[in-house]
Amino acid sequence: MNSDNRNVILAIVLSMAVLFGWQFFIAGPQLERAQQQAQQAAAQQQAEAQANLAVPQTGTDGATSATPAENTANQTFADRASAIAASQRVEISTLDLEGSINLTGARIDDLELKQYRETVDPNSPIITLLSPSGAPNGYYIEQGWAPAAGTTIAVPDGQSVWTLEGDNTTLTATTPVTLRFDNGQGLVFRRTFSLDDYYLFTVTQSVENAGSGDVALFPYSRVVRQGTPKVQNFFIQHEGLLGVLGSNNWVARKYHDIQNDKQVDFASTTGWLGIADKYWATAVLPKPGTNINARFTYAMSGTTPVYQSNYVETQPVVVPAGGSVTHESYVFAGAKEESVINSYEREYGFDRLELLIDWGWFHFITKPMHWLLVTLYGLLGNFGLAILAVTVIVKALFFPLANRSYASMAAMRRVQPEMKAIQERLKDDRTAQQQAMMELYKKEKINPLSGCWPVLIQIPVFFALYTVIFISLEMRHAPFFGWIQDLAAPDPTNIFTLFGLIPWNPMAVPFIGSFLHLGIWPVIMGITMWVQMKLNPPPPDPTQAMIFNWMPIIFTFMLGAFPAGLVIYWAWNNLLSITQQWVIMKRHGVEVNLLGNIADSFRRKPKPAEDAKS
Repeated sequence: MNSDNRNVILAIVLSMAVLFGWQFFIAGPQLERAQQQAQQAAAQQQAEAQANLAVPQTGTDGATSATPAENTANQTFADRASAIAASQRVEISTLDLEGSINLTGARIDDLELKQYRETVDPNSPIITLLSPSGAPNGYYIEQGWAPAAGTTIAVPDGQSVWTLEGDNTTLTATTPVTLRFDNGQGLVFRRTFSLDDYYLFTVTQSVENAGSGDVALFPYSRVVRQGTPKVQNFFIQHEGLLGVLGSNNWVARKYHDIQNDKQVDFASTTGWLGIADKYWATAVLPKPGTNINARFTYAMSGTTPVYQSNYVETQPVVVPAGGSVTHESYVFAGAKEESVINSYEREYGFDRLELLIDWGWFHFITKPMHWLLVTLYGLLGNFGLAILAVTVIVKALFFPLANRSYASMAAMRRVQPEMKAIQERLKDDRTAQQQAMMELYKKEKINPLSGCWPVLIQIPVFFALYTVIFISLEMRHAPFFGWIQDLAAPDPTNIFTLFGLIPWNPMAVPFIGSFLHLGIWPVIMGITMWVQMKLNPPPPDPTQAMIFNWMPIIFTFMLGAFPAGLVIYWAWNNLLSITQQWVIMKRHGVEVNLLGNIADSFRRKPKPAEDAKS
């Protein structure tokens, strides 16, 4: 190899060493630091944008600035109608919804559910879901853009007045509406609302940039509720702020919980969030898979508590100079109809949207129970009859277990004379008495605990049915027959008013008033429970006998305030159990002296001998 070739090769090697060395030791680290700084800056900007949305900044409306063309932020209104009349609006009208979009803030803040009424009276008002800010119980949904921290971009806020674009003046299931806002600084914002046949709004936001520089904006969406609503506060159902947020799974805060927490953050997650009532819900939903920072907040605005569920997307939308961008998100606002919610989950891919409905701890039983009730309702046309049919099906499914239990109880009755003889013979030796009893059980193949199974197996079924009746929208205002016009409400009759003849409210009595609602069906349930217990003679132990005597009375008063559908289920179940137990015990040769046991309950008990002598 001559010297020229050697020099060329050496030059190439040295050049590559310099090139790679520069890239590895200088350019690479500089680029990495620049990327980290950019990420940190973006995170800081997004965090500050999120912070701007944490609580309402002006008045009670949740706006992020206070430079409106029409300043209504500090206004309060005597009623909902006055609040609606105070601003220009675009009408909403579908088969299920009616209301309007407020041109001030471009908010959905007026929404009523046309298919649902406040009471069973067909002439009662339809359900109001959303109301404008400043009205009693203000409750609204808002989308928008948060500017990056440190910028002076004028973005539309809760007080910006938008204009209607195009000829369409009513949002329907087939005709979307578009609103327009010009910030006067080269940015034109548009917000297009479209609506399906039920409760899902698609909100398409676009930004046109006529300026000379790129603009970075963070999309956000939020649900704001002013005032603390009246809730059932029942442990089996959540009412308050909730969401499904990626690996955080189902997250929820009741109103009193968020009052203590003030603010709860879920950083860098996915999913959706909103606010749920017993039968209705609102939710803001980015496109599935979008990375967001989510937050629940509580703050006082004057004397008004304000609750908020909001998210800000973690990645800014960059609007290039001379260009435009479009962004899409969704809003759910309506009734918690299972079939509708499930269809949205399937069609749009929303993560576990079914959890808008709180199915409770026994969801693996509750959901099939709900399906069975709805299916039977479709066949029978009455949810009360569906409950009776479910009871029969449950009894049939558990018949083998109940048959063994009642057979064991019958065997216990058959050997009762031998048991009494053992008790008398070994009354001074408890250990020997127990051993003799166990030998007797073994000889006769009796399980003394088997009698508990008919009751124990009912507990999860009873609880699941209770949950379905309590939370299921289909059960709301569902009639049975006669005086029961709402299976999800307590029996409206009350023996303490002689069924309406005495004009007073016994439930207003201090301390015990809550127990003084006792309708006809709870009394029927108590009687059937008492009769079922009288299939067996009273236990020899006085304490046990007293407990059994008082149990039907206690349960009667306890179930007085339960939904009528559940009380009907229990009464019907008791009647089927009486029939089933009677047949099984007769089959095993055990005499069932039901009438004699009932008569014994009303006979005066003889005084003990020592009391008679005294």
